Amino acid sequence: MKIKGLYCHHVHLLLVPATLGILSLSGCEKKANDEPPSRNKEKAMSMMKNSIKQEVKKDLSQLSDPVKLIVFTQDMECELCADNRTLMEEVAALSEKVSTEIYDFATDKDPVQRYGIGKIPAVGIQGKKDYGIRFYGVPGGYEFSSLLHAIKIVSKNESGLSSAAKEELKGLTKPVHIQVFVTPTCPYCPAAVQIAHKAAMESELITADMIEIQEFPQLAVKYNVMGVPQTVINESVRFTGALPENKFLQKILEAAK
Repeated sequence: MKIKGLYCHHVHLLLVPATLGILSLSGCEKKANDEPPSRNKEKAMSMMKNSIKQEVKKDLSQLSDPVKLIVFTQDMECELCADNRTLMEEVAALSEKVSTEIYDFATDKDPVQRYGIGKIPAVGIQGKKDYGIRFYGVPGGYEFSSLLHAIKIVSKNESGLSSAAKEELKGLTKPVHIQVFVTPTCPYCPAAVQIAHKAAMESELITADMIEIQEFPQLAVKYNVMGVPQTVINESVRFTGALPENKFLQKILEAAK
């Protein structure tokens, strides 16, 4: 849907169970009558078909520096934690430059506090340092491209933002928290997520979260999410749709005033 120059995807979030929002990484939606995947980490099914694994392996073959996927999980009371952990471990297995570090959300208090994790499943993408790039919920469907994008820019230590945008972000003096709410079926969401993650790479003051909204319905209610991508910056600036880089940057600067 295109609204006033924005591209967005209208959703009825509260009517759709989280399990039905999970997509296979081939882009095919899980059928309602399929047997649900196990939530036990020892029995979690593979998240990627072999053909997809080969494509991902090729895509990650040009990584420069090592990347660590910091995974926060829990054995109990987290329906999709096992799937998220399995996905990260499968991705890491496809490149010698990618590894995982697993923490229990309930018991590993120090890393939970250090990385600022408030909900699970969660993943932080870390290279030479922690750039504040976060994924909350399983990054499946269209959002799998955002996961690969984050790994690649962190590995290269280069955000890919324009020179003008980089200069503007150097002027930040206050912390900025960007939340981009998405669903796996939204084709416009990765653009918003990836700009937010690029901005986080460029400024130590920025933390940028992808949030799979069907896994966190309480946030859909809190922020009245009726379409995705919806972006909330510092709780004060919000907009729906995938903005171009320069307009997204304006929203960041507005929220940081």
